[in-house]
Amino acid sequence: MFKIIVEKECGCFKRSTLESYTEMDSKDDALVKSIEMKDVMNSNFCSKHKFAVKEVDDTFLIVMV
Repeated sequence: MFKIIVEKECGCFKRSTLESYTEMDSKDDALVKSIEMKDVMNSNFCSKHKFAVKEVDDTFLIVMV
């Protein structure tokens, strides 16, 4: 299983419908989903923070940069 974890939840994230933890069977699917989430967060949130995807073992972390 591959995990997608949002490392720090800002106020915009807490108000969104996005989930902070997701598991997927496929590494490719998890990577695509984490990039989609990062793009939504960067384009739809207040722009106080920027987000990036970081791969650590079997986990894709969405981190503030």
